[in-house]
Amino acid sequence: MKDISARELKGHNILAVERFKDSTRWMIEFVVLHPCSAYGSRGDEMRLFLAEDSYQNALQDHQRRKIKIKRYARVVEGHILDFKPGKKCTRKYRES
Repeated sequence: MKDISARELKGHNILAVERFKDSTRWMIEFVVLHPCSAYGSRGDEMRLFLAEDSYQNALQDHQRRKIKIKRYARVVEGHILDFKPGKKCTRKYRES
């Protein structure tokens, strides 16, 4: 089985316009686990660049086991920082 970084992912490509938006704060790479997920079909491997509120929604879906986040990183002014391959998503959802 190939590493997730070596495969083409659905969603946003690495140079997507969404990466460079002022509101973008996170990049996640994940696998869709639940067939009724809003992200895609079961088994799809995806990459998304997200604002903070969308990232919190993705964390909730990860906790509900609708998706499995494989990798995540902070995005600052289009730069991907603190890329942690294989690091588990341990950030807790904060209620606003």
